[in-house]
Amino acid sequence: MLGYAGKLAYINLSTGSVEVRETDEKLARQFIGGSALACKLVYGSIGPETDPLGPDNPLVFMTGPLVGTTAPSSSRFAVCARSPLTGIWGEATSGGVFGPRMKAAGFDGLIITGRAARPTYISVTDGEIGLHDAGHLWGKDCYQTQELIKRDTGNCSVACIGPAGENLVPMAAVINDAGRAAGRCGLGAVMGSKNLKAVAVRGSGKTALADAGTFNTMNKVILDEVKKATALNKQYGTLGYLDIGMYFGDVPARYFTENVFPAEKVTGKKLREDFNVDFKACMGCAVACGRKTRLGGKYNLSVDGPEYESAVALGPLCGNYDLESITYAGHLCNLYGLDTISAGVCIAFAMYLLENGLVTANRLGFDISWGDSGGIFRLIELTARNEGPGSMLAKGVRRMAAELGVDPELAAHVKGLEIPMHDPRAFMGMAMSYATGPRGACHERADFFMLDLGLVKQQCLGLDAGPDRFSLDGRVADVARLQNVRELDNAFLRCVFASLPMDITAGLLGLATGIPWSMEELDRVGERSFNLKRMLNCRLGVTRDDDRLPGIVTRPYTDGPNAGFIPDIDKYMKEYYDARGWEWATGRPTEKKLAELGLEDIR
Repeated sequence: MLGYAGKLAYINLSTGSVEVRETDEKLARQFIGGSALACKLVYGSIGPETDPLGPDNPLVFMTGPLVGTTAPSSSRFAVCARSPLTGIWGEATSGGVFGPRMKAAGFDGLIITGRAARPTYISVTDGEIGLHDAGHLWGKDCYQTQELIKRDTGNCSVACIGPAGENLVPMAAVINDAGRAAGRCGLGAVMGSKNLKAVAVRGSGKTALADAGTFNTMNKVILDEVKKATALNKQYGTLGYLDIGMYFGDVPARYFTENVFPAEKVTGKKLREDFNVDFKACMGCAVACGRKTRLGGKYNLSVDGPEYESAVALGPLCGNYDLESITYAGHLCNLYGLDTISAGVCIAFAMYLLENGLVTANRLGFDISWGDSGGIFRLIELTARNEGPGSMLAKGVRRMAAELGVDPELAAHVKGLEIPMHDPRAFMGMAMSYATGPRGACHERADFFMLDLGLVKQQCLGLDAGPDRFSLDGRVADVARLQNVRELDNAFLRCVFASLPMDITAGLLGLATGIPWSMEELDRVGERSFNLKRMLNCRLGVTRDDDRLPGIVTRPYTDGPNAGFIPDIDKYMKEYYDARGWEWATGRPTEKKLAELGLEDIR
């Protein structure tokens, strides 16, 4: 198959068996790759009875047809399974070099089931798969694990878990290539439940393309445009968004109760002024939005980050405006293998409950106030170890609220996934996207704020910035269309910063695979993926009642750029369902819609 490695490996850790199968060309045509193809491959294996931390929950590592090519910023990979945090479909993506090296090792995807009898890591080398004892790695942090495996196996890329994954923390991340993270949905805990410490990949294979010459020439032109469009990310990293976000009231503070704070203390510009910062790029990426930051004083080490989401979640959201401690807190999450977003939201929730007298320090098992960096460090450690008050935070805000007996409307989540650092009171399209996304609250499926800021270029699909960021009048279908686009990016496994207009993407895919693609066909693939995941979530218990925002983020601010605005998504939900072709009573795609998408066999 041109554009693909052409093989999938099915690995049963209980038996130690490995079965290699050809990547199905028909399925690749229907779902392309990434999380879309992963969902189709395991759809029949996941049901209400599937324990997210049981041996039967399939864990999938997947690449896509643009991974390992010259297509800009196409070095990502997806990790997918039923989420132990949310109970529904879970997926996360990460950059670095792991994705291209897995594909160069000869595989489009790894489908892992069972549970090893003892700690194990998987090696994938030029078509050969090995299972290795990881007893000496168990208990090691993510950086130690990567270095020890490289020492044993040579120049490879490693995706691993730290103590959080080993301790089955539902928000545990998968960490690769130093501090890159497939962070959301707790997929590190799925690895831990399988006694799987790591996956190490390396290979010498090359992705065969139908017209490599034209493909590579076209990407040189595209690369120049990507560089221009992402100049801010190059200069200040993703944290460069904070200044822009503050202008629109998009940066939450003090557990989503404030959006005005001393932003000048935590900007990307401030990071460059006060610290020794190096740029860090994923393989084949000219954006180089990653950062390596030198911390002095009592820390005295170089760390990965901080990224925007991590910095805000562990900073302003927790009332912490000390950039050095924010950066170190992010490092601790990478070290232990924790999702920085969920961790920050849970810690901020604890602060909020204590400040408002809704729980006592004795009931919580910990006393912490806004800006207490030492307390943040300690709670990160306890959460990763699943100990003391950390064992409550580890479960996420939805279960925290239930265990503490507080109003569930105070828990900042959608479908169990903590809300990211883009305030739904800043852009109405984000509010709708959060409420209806396939994995819960997610700023990348789809990032409607980027559309309204004019940073998403999809005019060929009729998508453009709207006249009023607080309204979806006449634009509800645009939310669904952008969600479809992001489904495609997660099928190609291309960074959203380098997401290209659909007509250009169709041309690139045709040059790679030798199969002509139209914009309409690609758009339909994204819609097919979104509806497939919706069907799986409905099987797992999701209904129309779950497509909502919690009360904590629908209270209007009293000051700032969004003062007085309430994101009333109920006003638009019926129109969204109609645009999607979903049943209003159940929240499921209609039989007609499934047939249109070639999903009539899905139940």
